[in-house]
Amino acid sequence: MKKYILLLTTIISCSAFATQPIDRKGVVRRNNPHVTTLDTLASLTVGNGGFAFTVDATGLQSFPRMYSNGVPLGTMSDWGWHSFDNPQQLRPEDALKAYDFGRGHTEFYSIQYRDRGRQHDATEWFRQNPHRMHLGAVGLGLQPEKITHLDQTLDLWTGMIDSRFTYDGKPYHVQTVCHPTRDLIATRIVTDDRKMEVHFDFPYPTGKHSDDACNWDEWEKNITSFDGALSTNTDTLKRVLDGKSRFDAADYYVAIHWGEGTRSHINLCGGSHPTWNKVYFNCASPTTSFTCEFFDQKDPSRQLLTFDQVAAASADYWERYWTEGAIVDFSACTDPRAAELERRVVLSQYLLAVNDAGDTPPQETGLTYNSWFGKFHLEMIWWHQAQFALWGHPELLDHTLEWYFKAEPMAREIATRQGFKGVRWMKMTDPSATEAPSNVGSFLIWQQPHLIYLAELLYRSTTDEQKKQYYLKKYGRLIEETALFMHSFATYDHRGDRFVLKGCIPAQETLRAAETVNPPFELSYWHYAMQVAQAWRERCGMPRNTDWDELINRISPLAAKDSLYLAAETAPETYEDIRFTSDHPAVLGAVGILPMTPQADTSIMRNTLHWILDKWNWDKTWGWDFPMVAMNAARMDEPQHAVDALLMDKRTNTYLPNGHNYQDNRLRLYLPGNGGLLTAVAMMCAGWDGNEKTNPGFPADGSWDVRWEGLVPMP
Repeated sequence: MKKYILLLTTIISCSAFATQPIDRKGVVRRNNPHVTTLDTLASLTVGNGGFAFTVDATGLQSFPRMYSNGVPLGTMSDWGWHSFDNPQQLRPEDALKAYDFGRGHTEFYSIQYRDRGRQHDATEWFRQNPHRMHLGAVGLGLQPEKITHLDQTLDLWTGMIDSRFTYDGKPYHVQTVCHPTRDLIATRIVTDDRKMEVHFDFPYPTGKHSDDACNWDEWEKNITSFDGALSTNTDTLKRVLDGKSRFDAADYYVAIHWGEGTRSHINLCGGSHPTWNKVYFNCASPTTSFTCEFFDQKDPSRQLLTFDQVAAASADYWERYWTEGAIVDFSACTDPRAAELERRVVLSQYLLAVNDAGDTPPQETGLTYNSWFGKFHLEMIWWHQAQFALWGHPELLDHTLEWYFKAEPMAREIATRQGFKGVRWMKMTDPSATEAPSNVGSFLIWQQPHLIYLAELLYRSTTDEQKKQYYLKKYGRLIEETALFMHSFATYDHRGDRFVLKGCIPAQETLRAAETVNPPFELSYWHYAMQVAQAWRERCGMPRNTDWDELINRISPLAAKDSLYLAAETAPETYEDIRFTSDHPAVLGAVGILPMTPQADTSIMRNTLHWILDKWNWDKTWGWDFPMVAMNAARMDEPQHAVDALLMDKRTNTYLPNGHNYQDNRLRLYLPGNGGLLTAVAMMCAGWDGNEKTNPGFPADGSWDVRWEGLVPMP
């Protein structure tokens, strides 16, 4: 086996054809979303990465019920979570089940029990709880059928949504922005409609798997009350759910600070109900402005802000975001698809900064609406956030990765109860790091090396030696503990004198844990991540771990048949069985997401790429599969296939007018697709370690004259 050399050279801030600076403002603004109808899939969002506010065509959340099955009008945060009562005092261990995967010890996994009883109840409760909350809808008291002449634009350069429309013959002009560091939105409304009302509606959580998190029928557990005023122009509302404090921030506050057009009347709506969850403000002035801030702890010293102050802070933040990060300009390309690719790239940069840069890893639908109960999936963090390091915003990735320190005790507990060393990172979880029971997620392993890969991207993102040392000191211990689990999880096969991976479900989730040995992507990921972990030991002044080197040198090769790689070593009938040609074509991730490793053969991988492009069940794929294929094609020196994969005309590769990656009726947006797109484009432009071509992922026939600045090469 030829020696695998891990390239540690950092190459950053490269440019292609940078004879003159790119007009960044021009690139960004020519891709501003423009909405002219009440399109429920064209909702627009303002936010700061840990808080987001999604609006309809009025510039506010006037029609939350109408948009509930489109891109919902969410107001969500990192801290806004809720749990229902647990009268049975169910415990996480009630959902555990013992397994024997032939590793010499019993392993306990958190699974979904199907038969009725305490174990089933525990399964359902811990999957459902906690769940992310919708913090409140802020809208205008309008009827959608009376709205005409819609003209709405999101100015990506300033983060402001400008909405103009006519209502019942009267013009409206609404401007909406979000503060870059506070969970606060600001709005200015100009209209001569003297009946104009601003509504604040507060739903009760639903706790459902995938929805807008709005239960509009629950009253008695959903209490809103005035909590005094911070000033003569401020109304503070206190929100209490279930009559008492719940998980983290189920009790929270809403401060409404009025500027021009101070409200003239307040109406608390509850009818015959003993409590209420709607507030009306009538505004008599032609110009009304206010800010609305959501916070989990009352702070009397909190500085009050005006609309103009928030708008200025937003404009400053977004200008810095676009000028300090990377940019790609497709305007010189002659391929007719180039403008669409640029639109997807620019809008994805915005959406991921708005939804994916908070205190915790993001959920698939970000801060817009709930999927999987609002929980986040650690196998998806790479797809959401690797791009931040490649596009010049490593601080956003670094900020989120800090959550792993909070999750470490729980991850260590999981590894210990399964008989392994180190820490085993969970799959589906929440801010508390509690593992959600799952018959698939609990057996996944490809989330394990992500922390190593992402920390390595942070290290590579800078040439500042002091900053490199900061990353080494900060994440070195977590990388060590992560690698300890990876080594102890791999099983030594004495007969074959090799290490194998078994008792796991791979990224291609159609395979079963009890039947799967040596999935190719996971094998390559183990090899790559263990090499990086060794490099981190050496950077930190420690010797290489000899046990880890033994694993690196003896890990199994990728299984192949008829010059094609298999979905697993135990899947010899891969190409005759629909199970192995649906879901993620993860075998391509073994070279693409990852650099070439000794397990992979270029000729066989190229054959596999061609076979998958021709015969895969593309109607059963996900949004990040297309950029994964593109990255593989780029490394295989197949740039035309890379571009074609990114722009393949398939339902799950659809990008809506707002830039969201549409999947199906359940997942109307899917941020891992956006993140994967950015990662693939960064790689196709800036290349990877050892590459010497310019724009290696784009055809060199003159049709893709791509210009870029500030991208970081992939490993």
